[in-house]
Amino acid sequence: MRRTWPLVVAVAVAAVAVVLLGDRLLTPVDVVSALDGSSDGGLRYVVTQVRLPVAAAGILAGAALGASGAIFQSLLRNPLASPDVIGIQMGASAATVASMVLWGLEGWALAGVALAGAGAAAFGIYALSHHAQEVGGALILHGVAIGAMLSALVVHLLTRADARQVGDVYRWLTGSLDSTSWQEVAALAGALALLLPASMAARRKLVLLELGDDAAASLGVRVAGVRMTLVGVGAALSAVAVVATGPIAFVSLMAGPLARMTSRGRASLPRAALFGALLVTGAETVGNTAFGGTDLPVGVVTGALGAPFLMWLLTRSRRT
Repeated sequence: MRRTWPLVVAVAVAAVAVVLLGDRLLTPVDVVSALDGSSDGGLRYVVTQVRLPVAAAGILAGAALGASGAIFQSLLRNPLASPDVIGIQMGASAATVASMVLWGLEGWALAGVALAGAGAAAFGIYALSHHAQEVGGALILHGVAIGAMLSALVVHLLTRADARQVGDVYRWLTGSLDSTSWQEVAALAGALALLLPASMAARRKLVLLELGDDAAASLGVRVAGVRMTLVGVGAALSAVAVVATGPIAFVSLMAGPLARMTSRGRASLPRAALFGALLVTGAETVGNTAFGGTDLPVGVVTGALGAPFLMWLLTRSRRT
């Protein structure tokens, strides 16, 4: 537990930076006055209704994406097996975009649709792969193929949408925290209150599955049932983050390997969740402050970070 304290502090510092920095620089005194009601209405609105929800959503969504990536990477014993690479995040995105464009759904209805889309993609990929001699490799290949098909479906849906819908969907697809409200933060927190304890409870069995199916079965693990459960939890974690913020790129991919590198090569779901929170809140701060008057969505920043990280992972895997 002591090893996670530096990460906890780093996430807290990044969250404070989200609140203080932006197009209007704030001081800690400004934030305190806004919280105790002694400031003017404009400052109070900026702090309590804009920046605090963004910081909270960044922490929660990042933790969900980091934990989801670590689950799939450990389950499939492959650092490339994150939900954004193997099509699960795209399943949630495609279902959400279809609901927005075709039926005009919003709010809680979108959350249910995204969960269904991520679950359908995850278990569809698993059903295609679980008879293969090497389940992990087959699942990644099937996932990449299905993700490409779902991406094409999203493009097709955008051609059927009107101009207003296209703008809304494109903003959502970039992955952004800008329009996050306390209602979305509360929904995300409620979902994580159920999913994160479930994932932490399965950590021991996940470690055993990393030894291989035969070794895990000899140690008393019901491999098929545990794998299905972990796939469901991992898909749900990714889906709830996608609903709240849009599909933020590469956070799931980066958090797990970073957690392993800082925990002597061992899988660590808590560290992966903290790294995910740090990546999202840090990227939000960079997007709001590093480019002058231009605010970049968090998904653009993580995408710029994730592309070279992916190339480094591929090079490292080939050498190994």
